[in-house]
Amino acid sequence: MSKKIESRNRRAKKLRAHAINLKTNRLAVFRSGKHIYAQVFSLDGKEVLVQASTLDKEVDLKSTGNADAALRVGEVIGKRALAKGIEKVAFDRSGYKYHGRVKSLAEGARASGLKF
Repeated sequence: MSKKIESRNRRAKKLRAHAINLKTNRLAVFRSGKHIYAQVFSLDGKEVLVQASTLDKEVDLKSTGNADAALRVGEVIGKRALAKGIEKVAFDRSGYKYHGRVKSLAEGARASGLKF
């Protein structure tokens, strides 16, 4: 395994452990080259309560792999979570550094009313 992947996995493990210790629902992020995905997991992590991605029709984007698309996905996940009664989450960035698309998604979720 490359050093880059090992570093991300190490960061992800620490972040996930911290998020679980907060005893709240977890907003997890996955980014690929073309898309970005966000899911809110239950306290035990066994159930996905809310999800949003750049593949959703409701998101309605021209380009899917940029910060503007991530901002829109963050807004959608925030609205869906609030509709389900979820106001506070722990942000699990899955080992990705907090900048670019991951930061935009977080800002979009905060703008729509989620607290983390």
